[in-house]
Order: sequence, then C-alpha cells, then structure tokens
Amino acid sequence: MTFETKATIASFGGKLLKLTHQSTSTGTPMNVNLYLPPAALSGTKVPVLIYLSGLTCTPENCSEKGFFQAHASRRGIAVVYPDTSPRGANLPGETESWDFGAGAGFYIDATQAPWASHYRMETYISSELPAALFDAFASQLDPARVSITGHSMGGHGALTLYLKHPGQYRSVSAFAPIANPGLCPWGQKAFAGYLGDDREVWKRHDATELVRRWTGGDIKALVDVGTGDNFYKAGQLLPENLEKAVKEAGVRGLVLRYQPDYDHSYYFMSSFAEDHVEHAAKYLFA
Repeated sequence: MTFETKATIASFGGKLLKLTHQSTSTGTPMNVNLYLPPAALSGTKVPVLIYLSGLTCTPENCSEKGFFQAHASRRGIAVVYPDTSPRGANLPGETESWDFGAGAGFYIDATQAPWASHYRMETYISSELPAALFDAFASQLDPARVSITGHSMGGHGALTLYLKHPGQYRSVSAFAPIANPGLCPWGQKAFAGYLGDDREVWKRHDATELVRRWTGGDIKALVDVGTGDNFYKAGQLLPENLEKAVKEAGVRGLVLRYQPDYDHSYYFMSSFAEDHVEHAAKYLFA
C-alpha cells in the first residue's frame, strides 16, 4: 500500500508526517498523521503508540493540541494519529449528526446496511493500518512493540481493541473513555445504528463487558477522568462501571484516576499526556 505524504512538519526534534492512502477496509481514502521522533530519523527502530481520537475529531486535533510529541520525542516513541471514520462514503445520513456517521466510527466493524460496506474501523485500526505503516516505514517502526491510547470515543476504542486482541498491544490507556457504551446515550445510538438492536452483540464491543471475560493477566491500563467533565456528569462515560467490573472479575492492573476539576477538553489531555506516554514507555521498553 502506498502512502502519499501531504506535509512534513518539524516537531520537537522529529517530524510529523501528514499521510493519506486508499483503504481496502473502508473503501475510501483515509488520512493519518505519523510522528517520527528524532531516534527514528537517525536509524533506530522505535516502538509505536497508537492514539485514537474522539467524536468529530480528525488526525489533526491531538497532533496539534495533545502535546504527545514533546514526550514521545524524549522517550523515542512514534505516535500514530488515525482518523475517526471513513470520509466521503456519501452514505444517507452520514453527516446529519455529530455523534454518528462521519467522525463517529466508534472503532467497530458495522454489520448493518448501509454502514457495513465502509464503516469497518476495527479492521482498519487493528489490522490494515498498522500493517501498511510497518511496511512503508520498515526501517523506523518496530511492529513488535505497540501500545494504544485514546480519548472519549477513542478511549472506548483503545480499551476495546486492547481487550479484543490480547497480545497485540503492550499496554492501554484512556482519557475520559466511553467505558460502558451499552448503557450510555452515545454508545446506544452508535451500536443500534452500526450493529442492530441485539444487546448481546453490543457486549462484544463494550469495555465493561469485555473485561469480565479477560484472561490475559495484568491489564496494564491507565485511565484518567476529570471530575469537571460535563459528559462524565451526564453519564456518558461511566468509568465507575468499568472499575466495578474489573474488581468483580478479579482483574489486576487498572489504574483509574479522577482528576479534580478537569473537563473533557485538550486542556485536560495535554495536562496528563506525559503520564500516558510514560505508561506506554514502561511496557514498550520492558
């Protein structure tokens, strides 16, 4: 697969590449940003941290405002910023709401028409995109060392992909994740539209339900939630349900922190980006 480089931007001693390629998973062009730290530019194969964005976002949001590059540069970690959905599939209703359709792929493979033909974000993120990047940047990226993180809908994506693909990622972290989508309005809307009305199917894509069946030992998870987050207050995130399920399942390794007064924004994320890069680094360099 060939990537086209749309821009190369110097950032914290490394380079941020703005890439585009034709996806076989989504049947559309897909944009992705890739940060290569200084170590990767000097001939060292570096580990990779995949960052999944939240509702409405593109690869630009976190790469511009998340401050991941500063810490990834120092630690010698590449950062991948994929898009949140296919773009330009021209499906009916695709752009009618901000929390479903374009910008809101929820990192699952849709099974319902018309979404199933293009909205295959789990396959894209977990399989197609990393394979393409490791092929195109074979001398710079180490496919044996990958961790995953994300924000909001992307936190849901990071947690569920980690739980659904044991061994593929060294660790997981999340900022304000939609931790129990089957029980919150955002998740219920997305799951009904993409997956249909069978709630047993929904459980296969819900971190709180998936962790009940986790058998992979220490979960190696860091989750931060701001107590001033209006979406947390409105019951869209439900991290307490994830914490309860982890305890009931006897799973070790979840660090869930409630950060006083922080909201849902990139002010929150950038404040704790270093902690999440360090969490990934602990396992990527183990």
